[in-house]
Amino acid sequence: MHDTHAVAQTYLSNRVTKYAILKRGTVVPRWPRIVVPGEPMHITHRGHNRAATFRSDSDREYYLDALRSASHRARCSIHAYVLMTNHIHLLVTPEDRDCTARMLKMVGSRYVRYHNAAYAQTGTLWEGRYRSALIDSAYYFLACSRYIDCNPVRARMVSRPEEYLWSSYRALALGHPDTLVTPHVSYRALGLTTSARQSAYTALCAASVPDTRLAEVRHATDGGSVLGSAAFHARVEGRIGRPTVRRLHGGDRRSAALVG
Repeated sequence: MHDTHAVAQTYLSNRVTKYAILKRGTVVPRWPRIVVPGEPMHITHRGHNRAATFRSDSDREYYLDALRSASHRARCSIHAYVLMTNHIHLLVTPEDRDCTARMLKMVGSRYVRYHNAAYAQTGTLWEGRYRSALIDSAYYFLACSRYIDCNPVRARMVSRPEEYLWSSYRALALGHPDTLVTPHVSYRALGLTTSARQSAYTALCAASVPDTRLAEVRHATDGGSVLGSAAFHARVEGRIGRPTVRRLHGGDRRSAALVG
């Protein structure tokens, strides 16, 4: 079990030596990633130029095997996941400040070697920087888990989430064995028994989701921010010593949001 009070470290990766670009062209220091050990994160990583990263079931099986190994070695618990055609979503809890970066570096490099050998390609496969948001467990964990597991339905790849084999839905809702998934305390709180939790999660995923809630998840993740209540934002800001939301200054106030 993670002790978030004992370990109050925050990872601020890619500091002032790297940059992000405002859509209108202004160069500013890249927004540092927010990682608080013991707090869950939503992560998404896309293929380079949005190209397909998975072309077959064998590709997906290889990636999941690599992810399982990397998550154990990096000490990063995975609570929900989905492999789409050209990107992935993960809901994870890191044990230390470097967990997520270590995990994605290990699985990414291993999968790129496999993919390039399998398809006689060279060069990169993933975007250089994965995107992430810190998640408030009390209010947004289950919403984010549902967002991930229902992604194939929203993309019209399947009509029901249980039809898609490459997500955590079948483990969380149907009890299918999946050694990659570690149930989070928020999921375990859905019921006193395994069947009760599965039924509750099934109902949660079947319920309609307001477009505003989907937009909240996307906005926080693309912006590298925090998804949570005002109290959660304030608590995180107190721990990391800086704002959890980008604040543009001077002539940038009317600019578009930074590209993550």
